[in-house]
Amino acid sequence: MFVASMATCVAVLAQTPATAPPNPITASEKGFYGLVSGEVIAGAEKMPEENYSFKPTPDVRSFGQLVGHLADAQYLFCSTALGEPDPVKAIEKTKTSKADLVAALKDGVAYCNKAFAGMTDAQGGQIVKMMNFDVAKLSVLSINTAHTDEHYGNMVTYLRLKGIVPPSSEKQANQGQK
Repeated sequence: MFVASMATCVAVLAQTPATAPPNPITASEKGFYGLVSGEVIAGAEKMPEENYSFKPTPDVRSFGQLVGHLADAQYLFCSTALGEPDPVKAIEKTKTSKADLVAALKDGVAYCNKAFAGMTDAQGGQIVKMMNFDVAKLSVLSINTAHTDEHYGNMVTYLRLKGIVPPSSEKQANQGQK
């Protein structure tokens, strides 16, 4: 599932220079990650603290657990791409307040931005182990983007159930007013 709007994707692509940057694959992946990670952070910030324990049904994560899961995943995927041990674990199981979870998510995104900042297309082709599979480093980062976007879709549902317009829809509405 790709949640970002087509208009937003086109806007990201329109910002791409006519001549390819030195590392066009990495730059493209970084651009989409920036878009998706920004939406997730905005969604986490938008949900009121009292709704962080909200679960649409008893068998799914609460909104706060979802934010914690996303923070954990940033470290898991990006440490794999960096070839480092996972520096932070169990955010989903240890943090419950909105402030702590949003901070952890922002820190996780910053950690992934570090992975992108040091990556070249050539380095991105290097193979690492992920879940017992041989995977290119840039593919690991791409999987993280897809995973983050997938869970942004969950966040959108939680926000809508609470009567809150998700950040991506809010941006679309604002673009229509220009």
